[in-house]
Amino acid sequence: MGSFFSKETSSLKSSEIRDLLKLTEGKSVISFAGGLPDPSTFPVEDIKKIADEILETKSASALQYTATAGISELRKQLVSFTGLRGVTGINENNVFVSVGSQEALFMLFNVLVDPGDNIVVEKPTYLTALNVLRTRKPQFHGVPVTERGPDLQILESELKKLHSEGKKVKLMYVIPTAQNPAGTTMYLDDRKYLMELASSYDFLVVEDDAYGFLVFDGDNPPPLKALDKEGRVIYLGTFSKILSPGLRLGWIVADEEIIREVELFKQNVDLHTPSFNQFIAAEAIRRGVIQSNLPKTKSLYKEKRDYMINAMDKFFPSSVKRTKPVGGMFIFTWLPEKFNTVQLLQEAMNRGVAYVPGSSFFYDYSGTNTMRINFSFPNKAEIERGIEILGNLIRSKL
Repeated sequence: MGSFFSKETSSLKSSEIRDLLKLTEGKSVISFAGGLPDPSTFPVEDIKKIADEILETKSASALQYTATAGISELRKQLVSFTGLRGVTGINENNVFVSVGSQEALFMLFNVLVDPGDNIVVEKPTYLTALNVLRTRKPQFHGVPVTERGPDLQILESELKKLHSEGKKVKLMYVIPTAQNPAGTTMYLDDRKYLMELASSYDFLVVEDDAYGFLVFDGDNPPPLKALDKEGRVIYLGTFSKILSPGLRLGWIVADEEIIREVELFKQNVDLHTPSFNQFIAAEAIRRGVIQSNLPKTKSLYKEKRDYMINAMDKFFPSSVKRTKPVGGMFIFTWLPEKFNTVQLLQEAMNRGVAYVPGSSFFYDYSGTNTMRINFSFPNKAEIERGIEILGNLIRSKL
């Protein structure tokens, strides 16, 4: 059947995480692979109550088609909710509701990126964003992530070099807060500096703030969008980590002109985001369900992170380097150079533990000796046991 597929399909790449979830399903494998929230953080009773009330009082709208950009109630609530992250001076026309931030990335990159465009990404960065970008066939430019986020000195010299060659960067995709997979957060000074570079070299910034509400350690500076004076930042938020991933809800905050293009694009993709789910989210914000649930989620994730770090200190050889994430759900690790974590994965799974090989988080598939390990989903016993298995496996190869 291959001869019938469009040329575009050749650049579609399966998500390693999705494949791993398939492989680990139903098996007794301790999975550090997915980015799954701990199910105990889902406010089930609140959602049940809200859903019942919506069906009783608003069923005519909640079960009906709705506007492509999202229901007005939710967009209004999102103006104030995004305000909790320090983003001000916006109204509901700057807000667009998507099917998770995944769809937002898909639509934005389709609307903004042409083949050959110069695009800047962090090394490493969120692998599914990379997979979407790859289908657009841009010129990638990678900026290594340090303990304080992307290395802006390297970014600036890359921008200068491109400028001297008469080339221009169109956009940078960046996760400034609790970066996935590295777990780092950019300092406020660096955020201001990045905005100055964006202005001087005239490029857009797609800011993925998936973990902005889940910082449990140290400072949580305002997002880039809060520092944006020129409408250059396109901000992405998601309900997946703070309410429920199964509702598939995300949102975009951007200049009205960008919102209009995304709206036209979405009309051809899926018409609109499910109305019923949007009503649930709007009520969850209005009633403070999300806001009052966050402290519990953050303290649970901090506890699990600490537990995993202690297990790593106990079971991993000292030649393994790791991050100490300030938020989010992941620890990123570097094994000695000779390791290939893609090859190692099969053995790990045979021993009963799964992780995501780190190379897929690098646009050029470097980082072959790295792995991303999730701490939010497994319980403490699984964290202890899984890290011990991994540690023993790594030791046996040294």
